[in-house]
Amino acid sequence: MYAQGHAGLNSHGMMNGAGHQRFGNQLNLNKYSHHNPHQHNQHAQTGQDGGHGAHQGNFISHQHNQSGGASAHFGTSHLQNGAQSNAYSTAPVSQTEHWKKQIEIAAEIRSLTHAHPHARNASSASKTVLPGTSTGGAKDTNEKKEERYRTAGDWSDDEMEQSIWTEIDMGGSNLRCISLQLFDYYPFLTKLYLNNNRLQVIPPEIGHLRNLSHLDLSLNQISTLPPEMGMLVNLRVLLLVDNKITVIPYELGNLFALDMLAIDGNPLNEGQLSVIVEEGPQALIRQLRESAPGPDPPRPRDWIVLDDTDSSPDEKFQVISFNILCKIAATPQQFGYSPSQVLDWDYRKELILQEIRSRDADIVCLQELDVDNYNNLFREMLARSDYKGVYWPRSKTKTMSTEQGKGVDGCATFVKNSRFIILDKQVIEFANVSINRADMKGEHDLFNRVMIRDNIGVVTFLENRSTGSRLIVVNTHLYWDQNYRDVKVVQAAILMEETQKLAEKYAKWPPTPDKDKIRFRYANGDKEGEEPVEEEIQNPVPSMTYEHGTDIPIVVCGDFNSTPRSGVYEMLTTGSLAGNHRDLGTYKYGNITKDGVRHAFGLKSSYGNIGELPFTNYTPGYTGVLDYILYSTSSLSCTGLLGEVDPEYLKRVPGFPNLHFPSDHLLLQSEFKAKAPRKERKITEVDFGPQKENRRN
Repeated sequence: MYAQGHAGLNSHGMMNGAGHQRFGNQLNLNKYSHHNPHQHNQHAQTGQDGGHGAHQGNFISHQHNQSGGASAHFGTSHLQNGAQSNAYSTAPVSQTEHWKKQIEIAAEIRSLTHAHPHARNASSASKTVLPGTSTGGAKDTNEKKEERYRTAGDWSDDEMEQSIWTEIDMGGSNLRCISLQLFDYYPFLTKLYLNNNRLQVIPPEIGHLRNLSHLDLSLNQISTLPPEMGMLVNLRVLLLVDNKITVIPYELGNLFALDMLAIDGNPLNEGQLSVIVEEGPQALIRQLRESAPGPDPPRPRDWIVLDDTDSSPDEKFQVISFNILCKIAATPQQFGYSPSQVLDWDYRKELILQEIRSRDADIVCLQELDVDNYNNLFREMLARSDYKGVYWPRSKTKTMSTEQGKGVDGCATFVKNSRFIILDKQVIEFANVSINRADMKGEHDLFNRVMIRDNIGVVTFLENRSTGSRLIVVNTHLYWDQNYRDVKVVQAAILMEETQKLAEKYAKWPPTPDKDKIRFRYANGDKEGEEPVEEEIQNPVPSMTYEHGTDIPIVVCGDFNSTPRSGVYEMLTTGSLAGNHRDLGTYKYGNITKDGVRHAFGLKSSYGNIGELPFTNYTPGYTGVLDYILYSTSSLSCTGLLGEVDPEYLKRVPGFPNLHFPSDHLLLQSEFKAKAPRKERKITEVDFGPQKENRRN
């Protein structure tokens, strides 16, 4: 374990930093950290030498210098696993650049035969590092981060950030097996060296180490790789030199970030070997990913019943919130672990529509639906299932041509027309509202951080045809970047303030005329594939009245890009947030940072009834809760929820989208029941009759 200064670890301690000699430099792997730009227009058929030993002489006589005065555990011509160092080395007929790299790396790996070679070198180099100095492993602050891409470090101070060391070197330790505690207790590891041992089996639990970027399993007796290694999607270097591996499993196609796969000295099947020789290891990873059969389907998500008391179906309604991952955002650069088939919009849109229809909710709130697909696909297709839509794209469309604006995403709210009347619809443009607030005039942070974001909220005011009760539905998508937590708070604050103004307006909304309450069975005729059915005529019911805006039931849905520990979540669920909250930092946003934020809706997350789901966003960079369906507890109760994804299924799935989940976000679904309106109790004064005044004598 690399832990300089810790008792018992000093002999090969190492600080995670750039100031020391790193293993990547020891093996000159920096030369291979990028894809070879050379393209082969034609590839010669590669023949295999039946003796598998045409270049054995390259390394057997290699002399080794031992560091730290330690002697090698094993001889130079035979490694500790009992096999000659390059027993399965293969000499292709054509010595391509890709194979030359394999030979160079294998030669250097075979030279590291003493115990803990990487820790020894790192410990020696780290003595020159001054205390308190950053010693590497630091993020490149100048590296351009692609929009929407999240990393685990962006979201919380996790174990990896709190740990002094993130690397373990157990090379040359004569290990025959690995304790499973390594995988359970050290998920923060970024480098793991298990080279030069006697390992025959790698436990499937290795898939728990999802922060690994460097894994060395060279010089062992491993014959098969567990499919769970496909979960190591942050892996950049995988060293497998001198083992007994014949097949690289399909699941390793998930390793989209892999720069180097060192495989020399293995009896690899001719098909996979020829790809590495002619096109490089990245080509093999890509081929595995594209040709993989995919995981077995997960078991259906359970429906969780929270309240099973009998009540009228007219008083219940179900709501969906779903960030569907817009068409232009599903790129190989963003989701490199996903096969091209599942990123293709023609595949994903069918899966999205199929799931929405099968869930059959009364209200569907979608985020990241672009203009073109709303107008030309979703509105028409969902109308066949009785849905009527309300939609606004993000604000940037105002500065674009019609053609350019087609790809801009926004928020869409669909409601069952047979159940609800749409009384009003409004869009809240956070940037536009903030710039017109008197208390934010002249605030530089507003211009530099909030004004340049074009996120929106969509508010829809509904009336239940059967009961006359009214409902406010809010659908929003807040800014994504965790480095702008202050912006999220400002956007959420504006959302609630503007919704509260609309709610007061809606409390005075006039009753709906009876002629507008005529109940149509479907918005666009009968359901597709069904025979027309004679409609049952129902007498219109009177519209309910509300004294205050906060008396109207409200549901707030969306992708808030905020965790349950965030200021946004605290403000939404508690009704207030201090102006000096840590998420606001030292930025100045008028009354928001001066007096704090408050709202009077009394909201609760529907999934808060079960402590939230394990995640609503599932990618290698981030797995956690970002999406919510919130409701006013004074007027609604939550009676049911759509449960989590099958945990067994996730053990071999590194991230979404995939064959079964069309977005990186989960569809959320909640059922609500309207509470009976609260009746104000009249205070009656009790008449006790004539009373004598008590006086003190």
